[in-house]
Amino acid sequence: MNGLISRIAEHCFWLGRYIERAESSARMLMVTSQLALDTALEPAELWLPVVIVSGEQGPFEERFGLDQAADGELVQHYLTWDADTLVSLKQTLGAVRWNARAIRDVISLEVWETLNELHVWMGSAAARTTYEKRRYDFYRHIKRQLELVVGQLRGTMLHDDALEFILLGVLLEQAGQTARTLDVHHHAMSLLEAQTEDPLVRAMLWVALLRACSALEPFNKRRRGALQGDLVARFLLLERDFPRSVRYAVRLAHRRLVRIRPPAADALPGGQALAQLHALNTWLEDLDPASVAGAGLHAALTHVVEETASICTLLGRELFAAGAEQ
Repeated sequence: MNGLISRIAEHCFWLGRYIERAESSARMLMVTSQLALDTALEPAELWLPVVIVSGEQGPFEERFGLDQAADGELVQHYLTWDADTLVSLKQTLGAVRWNARAIRDVISLEVWETLNELHVWMGSAAARTTYEKRRYDFYRHIKRQLELVVGQLRGTMLHDDALEFILLGVLLEQAGQTARTLDVHHHAMSLLEAQTEDPLVRAMLWVALLRACSALEPFNKRRRGALQGDLVARFLLLERDFPRSVRYAVRLAHRRLVRIRPPAADALPGGQALAQLHALNTWLEDLDPASVAGAGLHAALTHVVEETASICTLLGRELFAAGAEQ
């Protein structure tokens, strides 16, 4: 790790994870709020999957009852502002700034200024007004600022271990988020698609899933005129050239961990995490596209979610001063 102490490495890793987590949440909320305006689907059919993807089905049900997932305003407030919800945008962006501040001498001025400005904006009256009156613009602003940060990380920092740990966090979180989003939404949208004969509504459902993963234009370039559920799933899981596909994110995460902890460096910690990430990467590279149809898709995505979570836990045990939970 070239002298990077474990505490700093951990902050870098979690900064990357939280940046990706907040951007993914903002994007999902933005797309779903727009879909709610454009279709006549039942609210629960739209908002319950968002709660599930966020990993909040149990806590939400305990506090409000799962039937309240039909209340889009409640779900959005819960996942945006709720101070008791660790995955809410407000809490996640607070965690982003906290980790960035802890490594202020490591990240660039440009990255710090953008993250700090976003944090201040979230606590302002302007943000609340935008949320109340222009919901789509509110989520889009958060999404764009975090996309800007990722570009600034790559363009304004030394490409050393600190950046490798940040981007490793981004990529592992990205792989897990894409897998969860695809698993929950593909199942829900397949059921909805079976309930309607309207080709326009069917198309809008798959477009929404692609947009929730920032994948609509890349998919259209690869699969022009073929907007079908199985093709969408294969693209988001296995496309080699799309940065937000699971396969792409895992492949790059593996490369970054190899740079941090080379396979031949047996004296360095991190060997178990590297071996498990290598195994997941190999499994995805060898995965037969025909095997990810129907129940096979759910099994594959569950495997990805479980393995990425396990790898993050191993990184916490082997490389960082604390565990992998913050």
